[in-house]
Amino acid sequence: MEGAFTALITPFENGKIDYKAFESLVEMQIREGIDGVIPLGTTGESPTLSFEEHEEFIRQTVKIVNGRVKVIAGAGANSTEEAIWLTKEAEDAGVDAVLSVNPYYNKPTQRGLIAHFEAIANATKLPIVLYNIPGRCGVNFLPESVDELLKRVGNIAAMKEACGDIVQIMRIIELCGDKITILSGDDNILLPLLAAGGKGIISVLANILPGDVKRVVTLYKDNKTEESKKLFYKLLPLCRAMFLETNPIPLKAAMEMMGLCRGELRLPLVPLSDENRALLRKSLTDYGIKLK
Repeated sequence: MEGAFTALITPFENGKIDYKAFESLVEMQIREGIDGVIPLGTTGESPTLSFEEHEEFIRQTVKIVNGRVKVIAGAGANSTEEAIWLTKEAEDAGVDAVLSVNPYYNKPTQRGLIAHFEAIANATKLPIVLYNIPGRCGVNFLPESVDELLKRVGNIAAMKEACGDIVQIMRIIELCGDKITILSGDDNILLPLLAAGGKGIISVLANILPGDVKRVVTLYKDNKTEESKKLFYKLLPLCRAMFLETNPIPLKAAMEMMGLCRGELRLPLVPLSDENRALLRKSLTDYGIKLK
């Protein structure tokens, strides 16, 4: 579970999933050397897909990838029963692992979070990647609670950390770094996370620059820290631009500008504002990306 992984978008055309565009995107990811792809995470607008669409999208991803890189399927929910069902469906589809986010909206206690993930882990043989993103879920899975979970189950392989607090991330690495892989869930803090002992990233920006995101990680791993740092700081303005509005709004706008897919979103997400669209376009052109 080490390296650079892409949190894939779900491309739409006229309200339907655009599988033709999606296959092209996956092929670009593999061609650029990404270590794995994550369909139907936050970036994939998973809350807006039906169960039928969710199941079919995972199966199509596995088919397109065909074993060339890892497929880590988004399978989280705020109902434990639903998360178990999604996990089993993903397992049946042939994925390599699942990404399981904190239950959102219902705000469980730390004991509730442990019980939720323990139930999912006991229901599958798949490796599980925890996903801690308090800003979206309203609850923070604390390091001591993660440590307790790891004492109860054996198939937690990694954790995507998007809490935004490097001190908390260091505490998780201190407690659990010899048991699971810690991956950055935020492009903006990839370099400090690598310096703290993290082993890679699940990236939004890699949808458009998979090779460059991968190189930051590889250069750091190869002890070429100055080269890694230089490339990271070159990417940093684009990292910020991807969050001018709620992800994946700016990302899909960027991909449309690059001719990779339509920028279509599903409500309640709406297109990028004209003001932020101009800022995004400048960030892309400043980086040297050719736009349509």
